[in-house]
Amino acid sequence: MNKSVTQNYEFENSNLKCSSYISEFTIDIYNEFDLIANQRNLDDKINDLMNGKIVNHTEKQSALHPKYRKEGPKLNDHLVKLINRIKNNHEIKNINIVVIGIGGSIEGPKLLIESINSPEINNKYSYHFITGSDTYEFEYKTSNLNPDETVFIISSKSFSTEETIQMMKLALAWSSRIDHFIAITSNPKKAKEFGFNESSIVSFDKEIYGRYSIWSPIAEIPLSNNSSYESFLKGGRQVDIDLLKNQKFFEFVKRLSFSDVWNNNFKNKHIRSVLTFIWSFRSLPNYIQQLEMESLGKIPSRTSKYKKTGQIIFGGYGPRAQHSYFQLFHQGTQELCADIITSNDNSNSLAYLQAITQAEILAKGAETTDKKEKVNGNVSVNLFSLKKTDPFSLGYLIAMWEYRVFITAVLLEVNPFDQFGVGVGKAFTKKILDNLN
Repeated sequence: MNKSVTQNYEFENSNLKCSSYISEFTIDIYNEFDLIANQRNLDDKINDLMNGKIVNHTEKQSALHPKYRKEGPKLNDHLVKLINRIKNNHEIKNINIVVIGIGGSIEGPKLLIESINSPEINNKYSYHFITGSDTYEFEYKTSNLNPDETVFIISSKSFSTEETIQMMKLALAWSSRIDHFIAITSNPKKAKEFGFNESSIVSFDKEIYGRYSIWSPIAEIPLSNNSSYESFLKGGRQVDIDLLKNQKFFEFVKRLSFSDVWNNNFKNKHIRSVLTFIWSFRSLPNYIQQLEMESLGKIPSRTSKYKKTGQIIFGGYGPRAQHSYFQLFHQGTQELCADIITSNDNSNSLAYLQAITQAEILAKGAETTDKKEKVNGNVSVNLFSLKKTDPFSLGYLIAMWEYRVFITAVLLEVNPFDQFGVGVGKAFTKKILDNLN
């Protein structure tokens, strides 16, 4: 075992515990980064974010996801009324809920539905997600559905995303029942142009960006359990409170950010894998991938000393991943980081033991008499252990991760809320489509 790598940091509160195994990241290095964060007015920028001031300076906008957490659920009953009307009209028990969207408009709802809805709820509702631009996906996923029993939720901030609009048009033609549709958007005028009326449109602020829309009606409306969503929001809100009132927690989140920047810029570790050993949170790595790579995948600032911006993020469900690409982790030549997520709820399970064991082996290596089985033990690891597997804990973890990203952005001197690179791709695709039509 590599004796030079030991657990060099641990944080614990009533919601989670984090053990970090990051070789050579000392308190002196932390203090150097903290000095730079202070020079960048980190505290003021966090307060600006929480108080709804302009933090997206390229687009001159605030970012309102902390406000949505504070205000709580919108208690919008569009979906409930629509489902009850369909049940009464057709005397059916089970409803298909089809969510059409892309990016943050699909990743958030998918994650929450998988992690929040109980088997009892899933026996009443069948969820389907349609995302992308291949029309075969729509044909395949609706092939066994009955239009009379199907509700469509069209989730699009701009209501102009080509993939979503294409799938919506297919859905309208397939269903021929626009009264079975709900539009969730920050551009209700555009939704009305497609035939939606006021009663079928749920709107939200344009200052809710796609990768933060999990705190908005985009994620709330498809759910069948409002109390669970409220608990999810409370978990996120608790992070806002803890960051301001609990210095130890603030230092913990800063340490996550500082070590990310340090690994990326000074240790040649440009790749980080996010691995969840909680099956109901199996889509969390995809969610975090978008959160980090859209927020931090930016051109380096001319004035920043850090020229490597966002790390490459990938990952998946840990028990499956360890039989897929962990071979490279253990014996390959790449320099890597890993975030491993587990829960004390499952402390007697094989999945929990796998998470703990893999964190140790990835960071420290493993002793073996056979050279063929030698494990590198050079991966920088953060092991996150949630105290519970519930909506509150998921909200707490995601909001904590958002501040991790925000603090990293402050250090890198990049804007975590714009995404002009994505916009360019959309614009060029639209030009090609316009020329074909």
